[in-house]
Amino acid sequence: FLSLSLQAKMSRPVQAQRLEGIDKNFWVDFVKLAATYSKANLGQGFPDFPAPDFLTEAFTRALSGGNHMLHQYTRAFGHPPLVKVLAQFFEKLLGRDVDPMTNVMVTVGAYQALFCCFQALVDEGDEVIIIEPFFDCYEPMVKMAGGTPVFVPLRPNPPKDGKLMSSADWRLDPAELASKFSERTKAIVLNSPNNPLGKVFSRGELGLIAELCVKHDVLCISDEVYEWLVYDGKQHVRIASLQGMWDRTVTVGSAGKTFSVTGWKVGWVVGPDRLLQHLRTVHQNSVYHCATIAQEAVAQGFQRELMLYGKPESYFVQLCKELQQKRDWLVQSLDGVGMKPIVPEGTYFLVADISQFKSDVPGVPSSDEPYDYRFAEWMVKNKGLAAIPLSAFYSKAHKKNYGNFIRFCFAKEEATLKAASDILQKWKQEKTS
Repeated sequence: FLSLSLQAKMSRPVQAQRLEGIDKNFWVDFVKLAATYSKANLGQGFPDFPAPDFLTEAFTRALSGGNHMLHQYTRAFGHPPLVKVLAQFFEKLLGRDVDPMTNVMVTVGAYQALFCCFQALVDEGDEVIIIEPFFDCYEPMVKMAGGTPVFVPLRPNPPKDGKLMSSADWRLDPAELASKFSERTKAIVLNSPNNPLGKVFSRGELGLIAELCVKHDVLCISDEVYEWLVYDGKQHVRIASLQGMWDRTVTVGSAGKTFSVTGWKVGWVVGPDRLLQHLRTVHQNSVYHCATIAQEAVAQGFQRELMLYGKPESYFVQLCKELQQKRDWLVQSLDGVGMKPIVPEGTYFLVADISQFKSDVPGVPSSDEPYDYRFAEWMVKNKGLAAIPLSAFYSKAHKKNYGNFIRFCFAKEEATLKAASDILQKWKQEKTS
């Protein structure tokens, strides 16, 4: 028996080939560092303030109310009250009819929505255009589907008047973007408002993307999870609302970002049935179903917001106003100590230039690691301030070009932001003394 058990030990590779090279994830390291060392965690993108009372009360009612069926399976592709209210919302936002049963699907957060998009729509050998910087899961998800990522960067154009740079100053080169489209291009991934930069793509920029999609018969996967977090009177334009785009666009949304409940993992996709039917196939053969009670509570939250749409009492309006104030406070704090912030038009992230702080953290000339990785690791270990290196949101070929920036999250309680500001002020005093 002993010899048989030794022979039974597997020697053949067990890892699926499609996982090759995508097993490592920088979040694992930086989450561990933040948990171990940080006094102020502005790294991960989640609020540390409470969810709105009306939403947690809705969850409590669903949990303890008389409808015991809320503890059981609901419709696999979305709890009927939730898909119905989402359809009502998107009819208003897109200016078109939206069928709750065929044009909306609920997912386990926006993350699973993206996974369904790539698995359902991308085939072996297809090219998918990804705009840099990008939310880091796009690249591995494309590769897992058998596709080839093709990258095109937003290029910074600093203002000449000495003002702080805005996320609007990072732009696509129209000719460069057009050159990435070919007969092999299946889709382009759009993220507006953009994580990590906070850029809100203008109607003109979206029009350029739409024109190229129509010309080359390309799909658009539009990640719009920060759709309600847009500042300074800017407008979030949904690319699915542009001419010729509804039929080729899947729009991804998130209750986690919309209602400040990232742990609930309720997301959705909105789009034409000709696309969503394939996403439903992936969904039903992976997770199949999302938590019923969370969907019920989110549905009630949206019903409230539909009645208050555009009014000052709306949570969407109040949260946006509150976060804009926090953004401005962090911008002022970073600028005051010499970390040059890029003022975001949306999301709850801002990127800062760390060039003036590089003397504190010596680089390693022979290292392949981008400088901002080293800086962010040193900063959390030695100063207790957690942030994320911007180069983590770039392809391998472009990481070192953007190694002088780090990303902060300002969707935090005032106490967290003040702790971060105190760390920065003390650091500045140490540098000048």
